[in-house]
Amino acid sequence: MQDQVDRMSIALERIATALEALGPGEDIYSDWRSSPAYVWNGVARPVNALEAPPLDLLRGVDRQKDIVCDNVTRLGSGHAAHDMLLWGSRGMGKSALVRAATQAAQASGCNLALVQVSPEALELLPVLFSQLARVDRRFLVYIDDLGFAEGDGAAPRHLRSWLDGGVQARPGNVRLAVTSNRRAIVPRHGGEQDDPLNPRDAVDDMLALADRFGLSLGFHACSQEDYLEILRGYCEAYDLPLDEADALEWSKRRGARSGRTAWHYVTELAGRAGRQL
Repeated sequence: MQDQVDRMSIALERIATALEALGPGEDIYSDWRSSPAYVWNGVARPVNALEAPPLDLLRGVDRQKDIVCDNVTRLGSGHAAHDMLLWGSRGMGKSALVRAATQAAQASGCNLALVQVSPEALELLPVLFSQLARVDRRFLVYIDDLGFAEGDGAAPRHLRSWLDGGVQARPGNVRLAVTSNRRAIVPRHGGEQDDPLNPRDAVDDMLALADRFGLSLGFHACSQEDYLEILRGYCEAYDLPLDEADALEWSKRRGARSGRTAWHYVTELAGRAGRQL
């Protein structure tokens, strides 16, 4: 109980500080036009270079890549675009795809910026929205690896309101991109469907958050062939030799086949060859 009180006190203090900065004086950060990306944690920090892998190196997720890139380009062009939920297996390129799609849209001339918000700063989203709404630019607000603790009902409700229909909903020049390991974002347990009072209510409430996103795309663990195809792309791009048997052994030792595992193996290959990536 004391921990909850302490967290609430910290959150209120941060909100008060942010709102004071939005008073008669200067905004927390007033130049939302000059950088390709920002990190927001109550205060905005500009990122001068957006780091992202080339889109053609993101393999095994071709369908998801096409959909995300199209949606981000729509947003950057000032057209109707969806909020996005990218969910599923770890290491399959969800975060990399958000960055790469934004970078590609910027390269095509879109007046678009990526704003990464830490999950701990969710309560400050209305402050961020109030700033971005006043800027003649499009913004993709990005929340990576989002998940809510069991019993936390307020934060998911706030996010639902920001996505659709609330008085503090995100402005028209802003869309959200959220990555999560679970489609429902919040924890689910098998016993929820056995609740004798309202057997569907808990599950429906959890899924209601996911349903607020216009796009919900799953990223699933890759097959052995997909894993090797990802590696072929990397090795070709960086002119590294590929020993497929050794690459498969590498994935077995790590207990996973994914784009992240493939990249770690490529890093290992470059290190063996005395090269940098």
